[in-house]
Amino acid sequence: MNVSSPCSARLYVEEYDVFLIPFVEEAITLISKRKMISPALSSPSLFASRLVAKRFLAPISVSSSTTVAATKTKFLSTNANNEAELTMKLEEKYGAHNYHPLPVVLKRGKGTKVWDVDNKEYFDFLSAYSAVNQGHCHPKIIAALTEQAQTLTLTSRAFFNDTLGEYSEFVCNYFNMDRVLPMNTGVEGGETAIKLSRKWGYQVKGIPANKARCLFANNNFWGRTLAAISSSNDPTAYNEFGPYMEGFSSVPYNCLGSLEMEFQKDAEHIAAFMVEPVQGEAGVVVPDDGYMKGVKKLCDKYNVLLIADEVQTGLCRTGHRLAVDHDGILPDILVLGKALSGGVLPVSCVLAREDVMLTFKPGEHGSTYGGNPLACKVAMAALEVLRDEKLDENAQVRGNQLRNGLQQLIGNTCVEQVRGRGLLNAIVINQAKGEYGDLGLAWDLCTKMMNNGLLAKPTHGNIIRFAPPLTITEQEIDTCLEIIEKSVRELDAAQN
Repeated sequence: MNVSSPCSARLYVEEYDVFLIPFVEEAITLISKRKMISPALSSPSLFASRLVAKRFLAPISVSSSTTVAATKTKFLSTNANNEAELTMKLEEKYGAHNYHPLPVVLKRGKGTKVWDVDNKEYFDFLSAYSAVNQGHCHPKIIAALTEQAQTLTLTSRAFFNDTLGEYSEFVCNYFNMDRVLPMNTGVEGGETAIKLSRKWGYQVKGIPANKARCLFANNNFWGRTLAAISSSNDPTAYNEFGPYMEGFSSVPYNCLGSLEMEFQKDAEHIAAFMVEPVQGEAGVVVPDDGYMKGVKKLCDKYNVLLIADEVQTGLCRTGHRLAVDHDGILPDILVLGKALSGGVLPVSCVLAREDVMLTFKPGEHGSTYGGNPLACKVAMAALEVLRDEKLDENAQVRGNQLRNGLQQLIGNTCVEQVRGRGLLNAIVINQAKGEYGDLGLAWDLCTKMMNNGLLAKPTHGNIIRFAPPLTITEQEIDTCLEIIEKSVRELDAAQN
């Protein structure tokens, strides 16, 4: 049936409900399935018809030549975009500010790729900040998750469970450490490591009560708790969140001289130095070869614990089992997270020497969810995937391939620097570096890459991190290099 005069789809529905009800019923079924309206409204009533028209058909203008079939076709072609827009608007309306995400709504992932609500395919070059090293929805990890989820998921640490002992032995042997304390998130792991080092400082080193200090590297990032921001020198992280944790101070990264000077001044009160072997959120800052070996030597000399924050750099991301393996050292305390679960649920842990870990006594530290059976089974499967599929080796080879390809953009595009180790890499755009949350040209480039089928995220306005799943193939790297180059040249053309 044709419409005799131009009108909006909403008016069209109001006037011709009888003819649109079959179409609206189908539309409501689709929309309800995607959870875009309440199930209570999912009936082909006049009210529901008008609701669908008002919310989803209003942008579709209807002329005298428009038929119900034509309106339906146009609706279906624009519905996915409406779904993405509605999803983003709902989050904006009801959610708190968090990151500044790219305008893409993802619904599915497999291996190195993700798909949005329009079914558009993208290469994932962020890997959930290196939480998905094994690839999205790895079948072995998902199988471990689903099998254990049907048996026992949580007991708390008030009781023993039949998986924690097995997991503890497995993870300690895997990383050649004495003891493990399971936690949930990376920042919890960091907090636990600092707390543990203070306890050791008082009980073993003999630091006077309430005088223990912890050192950090400038431009560190390990979370957003009060302790984490107290260690930060980034105003975006700490501004207007004081007062801050006492006993925290920092030294320049990749500078052994500055670290030793601080030790020489006050080693008797310093319990630990916590450092990332490669700084991730700072923009993939790679230290000189031998830096971590030098840090370990100084910590041993001055009786200071070395805490290696490997939440992002560990688990094969930099081409080694751990990033500290590059320098052939073992820290006193090791913090792991993110890819410890392959990205399916929050799992972290702190591993340490026995004399350090056993300074904790029963009741002095704990976690309801830490060490739960589900997390233990998932973590063992995730670590087995890294080992059995030799993802450290693939990260080395594919990382070299990626950096070699990116180097070709220097000197003839806006890319002025390429850096990284393994498959933790970054490009630097020829724009002044900003603060952590700044967007800049890097945001513009990420938007163009998104439009061309690759997802990455900027930091500090002029840096883009490239960290795909470690399962990525040679052919996929070549395809991604083509997407990156195309996007970079589009950005250059827009700037000229």
